[in-house]
Amino acid sequence: MQLSCNKIYVYLYLQMGIIRHTKYVKVLVEVFNKKHQAISVADLVRKLEGKMNKTTVYRILDKLMEDGIVHSFIGKDGLKWYAKCDDCSHTTHNDNHPHFQCKQCGEVMCMPMDLNLPASNNYKVDFVNTLMVGECPKCSLK
Repeated sequence: MQLSCNKIYVYLYLQMGIIRHTKYVKVLVEVFNKKHQAISVADLVRKLEGKMNKTTVYRILDKLMEDGIVHSFIGKDGLKWYAKCDDCSHTTHNDNHPHFQCKQCGEVMCMPMDLNLPASNNYKVDFVNTLMVGECPKCSLK
């Protein structure tokens, strides 16, 4: 679901529970609207240095995750990465898909495939964190 910034703020307000539309929320949402790949928290903090402090970045990311705007996963380096959700809400996350991290260029992306998990006898699974590491098509051609 690709939304313009104005539409996403209406969506956030009506559907997601984000009532305060601060300039900081807007800046962070615009980063995810422009970037169609995952971004590490370290890169986000570095990119937004001078616009907001690290605590504000983390606080807004937590709220955006809670409201189904972004999802997170752990990369090969142990850092938390964030990517824009696709058709999620504050009640349901549909982001149980693997992620791929290129060991050459470092690019990280969501893989458009479903994971079929076996039944887990009396366990309720909220999310799965699957990371595939290798070479992206761009780097494997070099």
